[in-house]
Amino acid sequence: MSATLGYFGIRHHGPGCARSLRKALDALRPDCVLIEGPAGAEALVEHLRDAQLQPPVALLSYGVDDPQLAVFHPYAEFSPEWQAMRWAVEHGATVRFIDVPAGASLAWQRARRERLAGDAAAQTQAGEGEAPSPQELADDAARAEAPATPQTAGEDVAESASAHPADAAGSAAGSAAGAATADAERHAEHRDPLDWLAHAAGYADGESWWNHMVEERGDGEGLFEAIAAAMGELRDHAELRNGLDPHEEALREAHMRSGIRDAVKQGFERIAVVCGAWHVPALAGKATAAADKALLKDLPKLKAAATWVPWTYRHLSSASGYGAGIDSPGWYEHLWRHGGSQGRTVGWFARVARVLREHALDCSSAHLIEATRLADTLAALRDRPAPSLEELNQATLSILCNGDDAPMRLIEQALMIGERIGSVPEAVPTVPLQRDLEAQRKRLRLKAEALSKPLELDLRDDTDLQRSELLHRLLLLDIGWGRLGGAGRSRGSFREVWELAWQPGFEIELIVASRYGQTVAQAATARAIESARRAERLPDLSRLIDRVLLANLPDAVQAVAAELQARAAVDADPLLLLAALPALANVQRYGNVRNTDAAQVRHLFDGMLARACIGLTIALGGLDEEAAGDARETLLAADRAVALREDDAQTATWRGALRQLALALSATPLLRGVATRLLFDAGGFDGEAVARELGLNLSLGAEPLDAAHWLDGFLNRNAAVLLHDDAVWGLIDAWVSNLGHEHFLRVVPLLRRSFAEFEAADRRDLGQRVKRPPGAAPASAARSSWDAARAARALPLLRELFGLEPMGDAR
Repeated sequence: MSATLGYFGIRHHGPGCARSLRKALDALRPDCVLIEGPAGAEALVEHLRDAQLQPPVALLSYGVDDPQLAVFHPYAEFSPEWQAMRWAVEHGATVRFIDVPAGASLAWQRARRERLAGDAAAQTQAGEGEAPSPQELADDAARAEAPATPQTAGEDVAESASAHPADAAGSAAGSAAGAATADAERHAEHRDPLDWLAHAAGYADGESWWNHMVEERGDGEGLFEAIAAAMGELRDHAELRNGLDPHEEALREAHMRSGIRDAVKQGFERIAVVCGAWHVPALAGKATAAADKALLKDLPKLKAAATWVPWTYRHLSSASGYGAGIDSPGWYEHLWRHGGSQGRTVGWFARVARVLREHALDCSSAHLIEATRLADTLAALRDRPAPSLEELNQATLSILCNGDDAPMRLIEQALMIGERIGSVPEAVPTVPLQRDLEAQRKRLRLKAEALSKPLELDLRDDTDLQRSELLHRLLLLDIGWGRLGGAGRSRGSFREVWELAWQPGFEIELIVASRYGQTVAQAATARAIESARRAERLPDLSRLIDRVLLANLPDAVQAVAAELQARAAVDADPLLLLAALPALANVQRYGNVRNTDAAQVRHLFDGMLARACIGLTIALGGLDEEAAGDARETLLAADRAVALREDDAQTATWRGALRQLALALSATPLLRGVATRLLFDAGGFDGEAVARELGLNLSLGAEPLDAAHWLDGFLNRNAAVLLHDDAVWGLIDAWVSNLGHEHFLRVVPLLRRSFAEFEAADRRDLGQRVKRPPGAAPASAARSSWDAARAARALPLLRELFGLEPMGDAR
């Protein structure tokens, strides 16, 4: 008795296809459902019985030996393959995936990566550019699979929009971005063969035609027969220009045909084949088993593992870079749930109204009634049975948004794309690192959500402190689940503000990071130690110490500190030593906010400062303008770091080095001016000493350009010294007034650049001072109503907040 075969050509993530497929399966009642998916992953289908497996989710296949090789097969509730799996589980039918195993896709992905690496190496040898990093090569390899690439890993070409036009035709948004409006364009080379059918039917492009004819229909009677006939014509007469490897496509289709034959041989009576519509003619056509076997003989394979991972609508959208993505996953979900009902339009506008009202935007019942009428009218004018998203959006923009695009962008993000994220049960196979992170998330009550949401932490609370440490540990693993917001960058505060947004690609990063350890703490420690050993510059190491202290990783702190001390002992560049100080100063100054022992860091800071001060003057001589500008920033940052250190001995050492620099005529004028200003602000130079340096460096005998550079350094982008010190003002005024014409023309660009760095209010006050006659007193300022006794009452609380020793009752 021969088996009954039903071929159902679908588009990935098509709600109309999914609805029609459910009806077709109910009619056929298959005992075996064959699905276009990675062969060998069938064991994961059993997890569909678990209510905790909620779409959107993705079937993730990754290389056991190289987890960065990965393939995602995402599914939403409205994905036909997902509904086929659910139907089979509900009715006790056997489910099999018939596409090439994941190991073959990964092998192809690795081959592309190696080919790109070889091409890059050849270009480097030819002098055409620098050698790319391993990460850049991995990114290029993922893009080589384009357009089938999610954000973080190579996507199987089976999910490619351009590879399979009916599989991955766009969303119901009705976008006309690719519309051909001229006859020449209509007959041009088509990337999507559906355009031919669309133009014949009077549509702008294949996507809008497919949406109208398939996805937005209320019923699908005879749908799959029509799709098979259309795809047969297209494969016979339309050439697909997609850039994919035809050999790989032939292997995929041969493997699927072999899977169908195996199911027939095993005695299944009614077999449903669910595949991309483009493949139907190839699978149902005539091809011998011997030819397919010969073709598959050399199919490459890598050792692979598979699991379910959460997915998001945002990453299901085409805007994320996913090749088979759709423009509006949220709209497709609405179509799936209400596609055949009269309430589809009303239900959509009700959701729109909720979003607008949540954001304090006017949306009355009258608005909704008028918008519904307009959408129905537009659909009738276009001969459509019900409004599509195009008509709904036009009515929303005109009636509910009053022609304003800003609310439409809000509706697009909240409804058209959506914020849904899937979930997977604990029984799904994971690596130990993933299980540890999941356990910590539950313990700390941190929910993985796709939408970016703020999280404010009070580090005095033990739970919040542990949350902060977990997020910092993940950052060490390059998993940016959390990003510190602007308000959280104040290091001397008990408050941190994070922006949390979970990305599906983090699952891959966790698998990759699992080689460092089985827990987040172990993995972050090992990764930090590895980064310390690979760091090329001292500032990188000092910043790494800051990060591991924030993550509360004592073993990593010890290892990184030892590496930093060893490097500092042999590094003779004072500027590099100084550049490493700010991060260390932050640690030792604000460490008590996080209960951090910073004694080792203080020891490192003091030793590096002493070494830097010894050769500072020699190192800052003979620098060009760009190098001197960089050195100025290093000096200023180091000065702030020494102030944070709050140690008299280190402050004296630093001021001694600045004094030597300020008086050394061999040093660069810009940096001598900076050193003079720092000493003046700190009280290391009195007014007489500053006047002497001004007179020396701005005298008529000084080279005008050197004098201008020195003045630029002395002013240090701060006009306070000019506004409030009459002696300095007089000296600079006399120097400028006595410049010759030629010298003035050479100096004025530098002066203008220096003064341009001042605040607008300071420049205005300087202008007022220039207008004042010599010797005239400035206008008296209004008397302050400062109440010192009242202000002192706040001191005890302020000292407690800043972690300072109490000084008794100030009242």
